[in-house]
Amino acid sequence: MSSHIMPTYGRLAVTFERGEGAWLWDDQGKRYLDALSGIAVCNLGHAHPAVHQALCEQSGKLVHTSNIYRIALQEQLANRLIEKSGMDNVFFSNSGAEANEAAIKLARKYGHGLGVENPAIIVMEKSFHGRTLATLSATGNPKVQQGFGPLVEGFIRVPYNDIGAVEAAISGHGNIVAILAEPIQGEGGVNIPAADYLNQLRSLCDQHNLLLMLDEIQTGIGRTGKFFAYQHNGILPDVCTVAKALGNGVPIGACLARGKAAEVLTAGTHGSTFGGNPLACSAALAVLATLDADGLLAAAASKGAAICAGFTGHLQGNPHIVDIRHKGMMIGIELDTPCTGLVGQALEAGLLINVTYEKNIRLLPPLIIDELQIQQLVGTLSSLISAFTAQL
Repeated sequence: MSSHIMPTYGRLAVTFERGEGAWLWDDQGKRYLDALSGIAVCNLGHAHPAVHQALCEQSGKLVHTSNIYRIALQEQLANRLIEKSGMDNVFFSNSGAEANEAAIKLARKYGHGLGVENPAIIVMEKSFHGRTLATLSATGNPKVQQGFGPLVEGFIRVPYNDIGAVEAAISGHGNIVAILAEPIQGEGGVNIPAADYLNQLRSLCDQHNLLLMLDEIQTGIGRTGKFFAYQHNGILPDVCTVAKALGNGVPIGACLARGKAAEVLTAGTHGSTFGGNPLACSAALAVLATLDADGLLAAAASKGAAICAGFTGHLQGNPHIVDIRHKGMMIGIELDTPCTGLVGQALEAGLLINVTYEKNIRLLPPLIIDELQIQQLVGTLSSLISAFTAQL
C-alpha cells in the first residue's frame, strides 16, 4: 500500500491494531509482547481501563478550551505533580521536546535577569532532548543534527558522568546559567551515572548560582522505581521536564520549576494552544491515581531487578556481553558489536525491543508486566542474543 507520510522513520513492516496490557496484536492477528511501551510511554500498558474510562467520560464533556481561561483539571493535575515532585509550579505542553523548549527558554530568561548577555547551558554528550531546533541543538548526538545547521547557539557540551568536565566548563565560561542533564541517558544507551553524580551537579549549581535542569521525560512517572529518578538521590532540581508516560499515550508534557526558577516565566512570556487541555489532563490524572492505587513504583523496582537478574543468569559467560544494567524498569544490555539486526529477529519472535547507538539493547517494559511475561521476555531475548553472538 502506498503512503503519503514523510519517510522520517525507518518503519518496521508491522501494523498494530489493538493492545491489552503488555500485549499488542497486528493486523494479521499475531500477538507480540511489548517490551518497549511505545518508548517509555505506556507505563500502564495498552487500553488500561482507568485511562479508557477517563478519556471516554471527559470527551463527552469537554475536550478543549483555550489557556486564556482557567482549566480545573489542569489545576488538579498541577497540584498532584507538585505533591509528587516537591516543585512549585508547572507549565503544560504537548510533548517532551516542548517541555524542554520551555526549560531552555526559562534558563535564558533567568540568565538575562542576572545581566548575562549571552546565556549558555551545559549539556551532555550522548544526550537526547528532542527534535525541535533548540532541543536538537542541546542533544548530544551529531548524527541526528546533520543537515539542520546552523544549530542554535548557547550550549556547552561535556562528557556525561564527568564532574571534572562540568567544573572545567563552568570555570572556562562566564556566561553559563544552567546545567541540563538526564538522570539516566535513554537514547544514549541506558547510561547510568555514578550514584552521586546528580548530587555533585546540584552542589555545583548551588555554588555558582546556576539552574539544575533535569530531563525526566524517559525516567519520570515511575520508570526507575521512584516517581522521578532524582528522588533516588534525595535532591531537588530547579527545573524538571516530563512527558511520555504522563498521559500513557495521550500527548502531554510538563515543565516543573522551583524557587527562583518558578518566578521566571510570567504572563505573555510563553504559551501553548493545546498544552494541558481537559482531555489530556483527565488521562494524566488517571495515570497518577493508578500508579498510587496499584503500587506500581515498588513494582517497577522489584520487576526491573528480576528482569536484570534473569538476563544475567541466562547470558553469564557470554564474551560478547559488555554490561547488563538497569534502574527499575529501564534496562540496557550492551554488546561489543553492532546488534541492530536483533530488532527484526525479535519482531519475528513476537517481541518488541529497541537498539540504541548500534550496540545497546534498550528495554522499557510496561510497569504492569506480569511474572509469566517477564519469563517470556527474558527467555526469548536471551535465546536470540545467544544465537546472534554464537555466529560472531
